Amino acid sequence: MPSAGTPLATVANLRGAERLVAVDGTARKLGLRSGMALADARAMVPALRVQPADPAAERHALERLADWCQRYTPWTAVDPDGGLTVGGSAGLWLDIGGCAHLFGGEAALLADFTKRLDTCGLVCQAAAADTPGAAWALARFTRQARVAADGMAAVLAPLPLAALRLAADTVAALARVGLRRIGDLLDLPRAPLAARFGEAVVQRLDQAFGKLDEPISPKQAVPDLRLRLAFAEPIGRREDIAAALDRLLADLCTRLALEHRGVRRLGYVLFRADGSTTQVSVGTSRPLRDPIHLARLFADKLDALDPGFGIDMAMLAAGALDPLAPAQQALGRQPGGNADGLARLVDRLGNRLGPQRVVRLEPRASHIPERACRTVPAFDALPRPVGSDASRDSDRPRPLRLLPWPEPIEVMAPLPDHPPLLFRWRHRPHRVARAEGPERIGAEWWQEEADPLAADAERLRDYYRVEDADGHRFWLYRQGLYRPDWAPRWYLHGFFG
Repeated sequence: MPSAGTPLATVANLRGAERLVAVDGTARKLGLRSGMALADARAMVPALRVQPADPAAERHALERLADWCQRYTPWTAVDPDGGLTVGGSAGLWLDIGGCAHLFGGEAALLADFTKRLDTCGLVCQAAAADTPGAAWALARFTRQARVAADGMAAVLAPLPLAALRLAADTVAALARVGLRRIGDLLDLPRAPLAARFGEAVVQRLDQAFGKLDEPISPKQAVPDLRLRLAFAEPIGRREDIAAALDRLLADLCTRLALEHRGVRRLGYVLFRADGSTTQVSVGTSRPLRDPIHLARLFADKLDALDPGFGIDMAMLAAGALDPLAPAQQALGRQPGGNADGLARLVDRLGNRLGPQRVVRLEPRASHIPERACRTVPAFDALPRPVGSDASRDSDRPRPLRLLPWPEPIEVMAPLPDHPPLLFRWRHRPHRVARAEGPERIGAEWWQEEADPLAADAERLRDYYRVEDADGHRFWLYRQGLYRPDWAPRWYLHGFFG
């Protein structure tokens, strides 16, 4: 078993040779660098221990670290220009604009960031600047942690052109004409420089000095509101995790009440002491700000949170904030009434079973009964009512239950268009005692492609509401018009009561 001080490096077959991809601190002190051939490295350090590089696993670990960095700012992303390639170093973007004061300033934030990573066994070089390009260059080519806007030119000018995140062939082409430092490009005319070496040179130069915007795309969607709770000592008991959640929910709902808003999506994120995160999320069918109900939605999910070696910070991320004005409650009724109780039931079922598995019916402007409604997730916003459907249902009753599809029945009825006297459904006869109808529903011509005569004969429906001798009520229809050469067909479509 190698000792703790044994130098370690990862290797991969690149450019036809085994080369070092990454080296640890011990190997770096011995003069080893990324990109060296493995044979040269072993000649320098015979005791070097190597492991095959795993870019996918390293990328996954870097993304998990980006999630952990959300303890500082929601604008975190994996650096696409650092990469996990030979000669490069993996990196993260953190947009700390508007967040640094929460940690005592940029210097204090950087110190806390590097200290926590060092505790987790991760070595990093962090830097802050007014532009992402300048911060990238400082972190990789200097030991300076912060540069002001007025001193950016003096700090960046002596750095090599690789600090501009240029491709290796572009850097080599510039070096052939004597341009090796960033300062060598500052006084050159832009048009000839771009024409000879490409637009990327001018673009990266302008991005580094803030003349061209370079927005950072966050790895995850930025929540509308975040609340943090740091602990003096790491916690791990479920009771402590639930108590922290209750406190954050109370603060969140108090703030939402002042703003007359409600929340529909919530995420509870726990930051572990080992540099990883664990989280659960809930959603609601309508905006609300009831801390008791929200805590109940989280209750079943807290067991899925693994505290690991301890939780040192908890965060509540609120998304989909919508207006929620104060509502006047009626006297003598429970708060919220039936509508509120139904919404709470939908919330509990949706968070337990999955929001896509809890559905409701949404009306559609169609005269065909099986097309008049469609199922949509109950968590979706309430639809705008369809006026034609509401007016039709008021004077033309519809059954409480429709069959998945109309089932054919055998009918005894006087010709040509009288209601049935007797029908047989699923081998059971039903003698009709009362009948109402017909209600004629025609085919939707814009969805049919046959000729009009076939539509009249085969697609018109005459619906009847009938009651058999036992008091059971059915919804039947005759499809098509009566013709001597063609007998209409009868179907059972639904049930009343």
